[in-house]
Amino acid sequence: MEAVTSTTLEAFLRRLGERSSCRGAFYLLGGSALCLLGNPRTTVDVDYTFEAETGPVEEFEATLAELATEMRLDVEAVPLDEFIPLPPQARERRRLIGRYGQLHVYLFDLYSIALSKIARGFEADLEDVMFLLRERLIEFGELERHFNAILPDASKADIVPSELSDYFEEIRRRLGKALE
Repeated sequence: MEAVTSTTLEAFLRRLGERSSCRGAFYLLGGSALCLLGNPRTTVDVDYTFEAETGPVEEFEATLAELATEMRLDVEAVPLDEFIPLPPQARERRRLIGRYGQLHVYLFDLYSIALSKIARGFEADLEDVMFLLRERLIEFGELERHFNAILPDASKADIVPSELSDYFEEIRRRLGKALE
């Protein structure tokens, strides 16, 4: 599989918009979303979620899979709300990237992406959260507010609340060191 760059991702979105007969909202998640924001860390997959307005979703998925194979990209549907509880108004904080054919492409809520990365707790994920904070794409106080909002429901998403809290405290510690 090919590494995902902003150039590759732009070409993928353009081709997907040209080929798709389905109208809807295509949300980028994870590393591919951060790639478009300038994150220097390499990612190898395009995580997304899709909300169809019109057209057969099966046809969209087939088009997507065919294009991913052609471009040698690892493209994966990720139901983010099954991995973490979404903070209030997550969908309202989406960021429009652009319109590609009948597809409106968005970055999903950056706070939700950050929380999903904190929940996983891998070193690369914590670095991604620090990138969002350093670049002022998210604000720590707001992240903490959303963290506190989802923490009571963490176990419903198979997240151990104490581990989630530990990972969040690691972000706080790293942020403190970055400010020193």
